[in-house]
Amino acid sequence: MDNLSHEDLEKAVTNVLRDYIEFLGNDPDSNIELIIDKDKTHYLLVEMGWQNDRRIYGNLIHIEIINNKIWIQQDGTEEGIANELVKQGISPQQIVLAFKTPERRKIADFAIS
Repeated sequence: MDNLSHEDLEKAVTNVLRDYIEFLGNDPDSNIELIIDKDKTHYLLVEMGWQNDRRIYGNLIHIEIINNKIWIQQDGTEEGIANELVKQGISPQQIVLAFKTPERRKIADFAIS
């Protein structure tokens, strides 16, 4: 696979995160919001709301685009958001599992840094 441009990476990340929101569906007690900072290329999927009088607030997914690579800072999915990005045509060598230690990244199928 060829390395994709920054714009292509942004589009793939946005598509995957929007698909994930659609997959999770609507919950009347909580919201899942996509937060995008295009200037610093941060993409966050945040859940917030209430459940049984308890506050729900959490960062499900946090992705950055750094030096033309997707850095997954937080992945709260079961399947792994990296696999969804690969399905979108992103080369595993353009994806860094930043939530893993550099030593653990060496044995993964994705970029080390």
